[in-house]
Amino acid sequence: MTLNDLEAIIASRKEAAPDSSWTAKLLSKGPEKCAEKFGEEAIEAIIAAAKDDRENLTNEAADVLYHLLVMLAARDVPLSDVMAVLEARTGQSGLAEKAARD
Repeated sequence: MTLNDLEAIIASRKEAAPDSSWTAKLLSKGPEKCAEKFGEEAIEAIIAAAKDDRENLTNEAADVLYHLLVMLAARDVPLSDVMAVLEARTGQSGLAEKAARD
């Protein structure tokens, strides 16, 4: 599965009945709830990384990616826009790019 595949699945459930899938239910609760859930999953991934729990980190990372894409879908931000930003950043040093933003 690719992130594009996952994005397509999430998009297909965006207009579905909330009782038809977890994704539809989460999206029906609005962007704020989607963001909250993403934050929860990110914290769980951080804890797994800090504890050097590879198996749990792998599972939590999957949750983070999924919930990131749900959060983006809730705000109608396509993954391609995020990827375009990353692509633009590859043309310069990460240190220079960060310095330009600060």
